[in-house]
Amino acid sequence: MSSITTASVAPDATGHVTAPAPQTPPPVVKRPRLYVLDGLRLLAALGVVLWHWVGVERFPDVWHGLPSQLMPFVHKIGEYSWTGVELFFLISGFVICMSCWDRKVSDFLTSRVVRLFPAYWVSVLLTTVVLLIVPTIWGDNLNRPTPSRILSNLSMANAPLGVDNMDPVYWTLWAEMRFYVLFGCLVAFGLTYRRVLAFCGIWAFATLLAGQANFPLLSAIVQPVYAWYFIGGIVIYLMYRFGPNLLLWGLLGFCWLIAQDQIRGVIPGYGWGAHQTLSWSVVVACTTLYFGLVTAAALGAFNWIRWKWLTVAGALTYPLYLLHQQIGWQLITRVRRYLAPYPTLLVVTATMLLAAWLVHRLVERPLAPLMKRHLDKAFTQVRAAAQEKTPRR
Repeated sequence: MSSITTASVAPDATGHVTAPAPQTPPPVVKRPRLYVLDGLRLLAALGVVLWHWVGVERFPDVWHGLPSQLMPFVHKIGEYSWTGVELFFLISGFVICMSCWDRKVSDFLTSRVVRLFPAYWVSVLLTTVVLLIVPTIWGDNLNRPTPSRILSNLSMANAPLGVDNMDPVYWTLWAEMRFYVLFGCLVAFGLTYRRVLAFCGIWAFATLLAGQANFPLLSAIVQPVYAWYFIGGIVIYLMYRFGPNLLLWGLLGFCWLIAQDQIRGVIPGYGWGAHQTLSWSVVVACTTLYFGLVTAAALGAFNWIRWKWLTVAGALTYPLYLLHQQIGWQLITRVRRYLAPYPTLLVVTATMLLAAWLVHRLVERPLAPLMKRHLDKAFTQVRAAAQEKTPRR
């Protein structure tokens, strides 16, 4: 049945009927590269670093004292800087949607493998070496590496196997991977404005159902706590690409509303690590700021930021995130023997940034094009084989 209404084809005064103009998708709004997102990624990574190094009070031997007593001001910031993870997920939703537009599933898979695995493999091996040759100073709560644990970690699929992460910070990688699988299913059909909107709505509804259904598999797939940041990032990208409208603002606001509720269940765990009762109001203020900053960046508020060095800074966030906790703790406890707390923090931060740069320069940059070339070749062979006709018998 035609969707043209009687009114739309009514004749004019001369008796002629004017055909309605065909519907067109929303125009793409051309915008410059968002350098500020690279800066926000670095701030998120430094926030997580600060949480593990200064916010956590469970391991006083690391600093030879409690951070709250040695660095009270920075410790107060560090108590809440773990919320940088939520900023990571928000930016991830934006960036993944942006990088997948007009691309095939094979391109998406290749880009994720090339981006994630080289630095991850090196970080797992470096952390393993540290844990094997240097005695831990925070008790037996972290298991020493075994050959099976090392190999399982190298797969990046150890979490669903029930194998401990070589470094606890790797838990976010499993959350990211589940998001990639969900979004990759949509990429297989091709990204359009309507499909992405529908995807966000269906994911949001399934996430709400997961809390009621008591269905662990559904919860594992949709991630009720963190889905709202991924979805929010996708919605912000739609604003960036097509421009904002009431529907997108409403969906983004809905994500924020549910996120503030879900984070209530996360706060006590971090409070246990900080040996403090953390404020829900402060946590929500942080996450609200993150929603606001990424949205403002998408709408052009930071287009004046054109600093090219931010691209390099953004590239350092991933290796810094992977390396900082176990290795950083070992560096802190040794440097602290000779320096006061604040100089120790500066020296170790600079050292870990240098280590992250070396991993980026010596591992990621050489391996990325090599892996991409071979993966592209492999997918080309797969497509060629799929196009071959089955011979008749």
